[in-house]
Amino acid sequence: MSMTTPAAVAPIGAKKKIGDVILDVKNISLRFGGVNALTDISFNVREHEIRAIIGPNGAGKSSMLNCINGVYTPQEGAITFRGQTFSHMNSRQVAEMGIGRTFQNLALFKGMSVIDNIMTGRNLKIKSNILMQALRIGPAAREEIAHREKVEHIIDFLEIQAFRKTPVGQLPYGLQKRVDLGRALAMEPQVLLLDEPMAGMNVEEKQDMCRFVLDVNDEFGTTIVLIEHDMGVVMDISDRVVVLDYGKKIGDGEPEEVRNNEDVISAYLGTSH
Repeated sequence: MSMTTPAAVAPIGAKKKIGDVILDVKNISLRFGGVNALTDISFNVREHEIRAIIGPNGAGKSSMLNCINGVYTPQEGAITFRGQTFSHMNSRQVAEMGIGRTFQNLALFKGMSVIDNIMTGRNLKIKSNILMQALRIGPAAREEIAHREKVEHIIDFLEIQAFRKTPVGQLPYGLQKRVDLGRALAMEPQVLLLDEPMAGMNVEEKQDMCRFVLDVNDEFGTTIVLIEHDMGVVMDISDRVVVLDYGKKIGDGEPEEVRNNEDVISAYLGTSH
């Protein structure tokens, strides 16, 4: 990856209002046997910002997201979300707190329709028991109608109305990525973790996804933590960037500051000049 990758989207226009720290990562260390995946990593995320995590392959980026959303439990350190500190939390508990996640490798239900895939993101919001849901009677029926209205709004927002009843496995890769984003949005997260949402996309698909990420941040007010390899995208849409290399933090700041960081340049280009 080059530090000079062309930008995929136009730069952000008006300066948005960034709030206080909503997510604080403190001294996280993660080991698998004798291998250090993360070593003493600290950074924070402010409300309403787009916070990028970048680094070469194997830098520990996905491991960091896995610690935040409860897939991994770090041996050291703690994470504070809206004033609540936790060091041992499973993925469901983290989701209930308001942290959503997409994954690098799509885990959609390929035989199910677009709308049904996105509906699975509403599971945490459903109050009716399984029997009432199956019979679709009384409160369960009204609840399902309300959830489907939310999902239809997301489908309209992501401009996939024409595919709402199409099995996801029949869609092009770029549209499947939108469905994955839609499922995460259906959780109504306060913080959304995006693990390489533009990986494998062509230029046009990347431009579309960048637009949706910016719109989610702007229109929904969702705080976003983003892993992305395309440096043009990162520099254009991020408010701040943290850089990892071999499981250690080597840079942190606004995009232009990170772009000119000698350690970051060396990590990406293998040179100190």
